[in-house]
Amino acid sequence: MRYELTAASRTNPLDIRRKKLFENERLTIGVFESRPTHDACGEVERQTLNAMVLPFSGLFARHDSPGRQVTGTPSHAIYFAPDAPYRISFPGAIGDRAIILRFDEALAPEQTGQWAGEGPAAQGLLPARAMMLRNLLWTRLQKGEADDFEAEALGLDLLNWSLESVRPGKMPARRSALARRMRALERVKEAVASSPQDKWNVAKLAGVANLSPFHLCHVFREMTGTSIYDYVLHERLARTLDAVLDCGDDLTTIALDAGFASHSHFTARFRSFFGCTPGGLRRLANAAKVAELRKIVTAGATRSA
Repeated sequence: MRYELTAASRTNPLDIRRKKLFENERLTIGVFESRPTHDACGEVERQTLNAMVLPFSGLFARHDSPGRQVTGTPSHAIYFAPDAPYRISFPGAIGDRAIILRFDEALAPEQTGQWAGEGPAAQGLLPARAMMLRNLLWTRLQKGEADDFEAEALGLDLLNWSLESVRPGKMPARRSALARRMRALERVKEAVASSPQDKWNVAKLAGVANLSPFHLCHVFREMTGTSIYDYVLHERLARTLDAVLDCGDDLTTIALDAGFASHSHFTARFRSFFGCTPGGLRRLANAAKVAELRKIVTAGATRSA
């Protein structure tokens, strides 16, 4: 696939590349790829439309104001409001690739309306079905195998599931308390995304967050709706999906790189989360059996309902 540098990125040493894959009057689907040489913030940017950013590899941070950032990883959906200024950085200079869904407010007025104004940035953990659909859509579009009808249908399904997963964080009574909790949360997300293979435990992550282990578990569940253990597992599995479909590494290498103890441990967790084994998913993708892949995604939606 050919990527084109935007005017802004020609003067930006972060080397950001964008490519539009599909567009109609309701929805635009694009891909974003960064190859940073440092972790400094880029220039101030704004989206002209509502945008849902769905990374499928790597790591980025969105900075809305000093001390307020949101970390995007392959297990997250991040909402960008139109006309709101932000800057992007890439912690650890890892870079990322992401699907971007841009849409007019009239397409989803109820969801986007609740995120207007002050408060925590709208973000959420993607369910397994949304991760699968994200990667299926990316694969179909980059290979030129999806016609406009299929691209729009898959894109709107993905947007719907992403909107369902994204919620504003719970607002504490004091804004200072919110700021501390958000900083602690983002430090943990960044650490896990940067090194998912580390032997994480609650005490180690509490040190990253600068909180007590008990307080970290309480804050993490309150802010994300999931336990710290389930979050790390979610992040590790999200990281493997792109690698499994890419077919570049053997499954044992993918398992160990993501922090799983063995191939069998990885396979069991992957099947429980995605509804199929990594080997089975790879075989379907190689055979371009789109109907079977969609059945897996649909089954995931039924389990999550």
